[in-house]
This record gives sequence, structure tokens and C-alpha cells, in this order.
Amino acid sequence: MSDATNQTMPTRKVLRGRPYSMSEFARKYRLDEKEARRLYEKFGPSATELDLLMAAKRRPPKLPPDLDS
Repeated sequence: MSDATNQTMPTRKVLRGRPYSMSEFARKYRLDEKEARRLYEKFGPSATELDLLMAAKRRPPKLPPDLDS
């Protein structure tokens, strides 16, 4: 019998929502590069997941420039 059943396969996280680029995520939440990379690598590129995380941390997104006034 094969040992294939004992091997662990890396799990793929399901992407919910559209993906963010790391720079887009950092810019939206005014994060420095180091913190944005840490969160992006830990939680993945899912905009839904990252937006939920930042809402839980009570970090509102930066408003677009035309709405800042």
C-alpha cells in the first residue's frame, strides 16, 4: 500500500472577493511596507479578508482624494 494517504498536501486558501495588490492594500489603509507585507502574506490577497481584518482592527480606509474635502 502507498504512503500517499499519509502525506500532507498544502492547503490552498479560497480567494474571497477580488485580490488586492500589496501596494493598493498599503495605500488604502496607510500602512508602511513592512506591516502591509506581513498582513498580506499572513491573510492572502483577498480584498474581502483584508477589509474584514482592518475593520476588526478599527482601521478605516483612506478616502479617495476627491472625497477628502
